[in-house]
Amino acid sequence: MFENQQRDDVEALMKADAEFRRLYQHHKELDSKVHDAEIGVLPIDDMTLTGMKKEKLHAKERLQRMWDERAHKHRTVN
Repeated sequence: MFENQQRDDVEALMKADAEFRRLYQHHKELDSKVHDAEIGVLPIDDMTLTGMKKEKLHAKERLQRMWDERAHKHRTVN
């Protein structure tokens, strides 16, 4: 996520915004667990996997909104 963004910009937002940092780390953890479940390393049932995928998507959507809000504020200030 945020692969197309400058790494420095993402790191700056994580330093400046504790909620963004927490949510970003949570998303990364979910991404890792979902991947492990899909390749069979993490044994979980389909219902739990589906729930994790939904939670991961919600986190990603929230992170994107936060990123877009930051970009909008930055454009209006400059």
